[in-house]
Amino acid sequence: MSEETSPEAADTGAFARLEARVTGRVQGVGYRYFVLDRAAALDVDGWVANEPDGSVRCVVEGDRRSLERFLAQLREGPRGARVERVDEAWLAPTHSLSGFTVRSGAHPGD
Repeated sequence: MSEETSPEAADTGAFARLEARVTGRVQGVGYRYFVLDRAAALDVDGWVANEPDGSVRCVVEGDRRSLERFLAQLREGPRGARVERVDEAWLAPTHSLSGFTVRSGAHPGD
């Protein structure tokens, strides 16, 4: 994922979109439900899913400050996880997400 920043996302208080891919020991350790819990606490919309390569992918929209806190928590993960890397991309929001869901590994994307 390349890091792209729209003018709106550059403002720390703006509504933004974060797409993140988390690698390491992040499947089979409750990582997606950890993400679901953090998303609810930060009131952001989006989804999280396991990927076939063993990574976890998140697509989230919300206030830029909330998304920065969310990203920091992705880097921590739940007990039992070992986060090796988080690739992030900041994009202009699409305003197409509502609520936060855990998707299956066969998700169609966004």
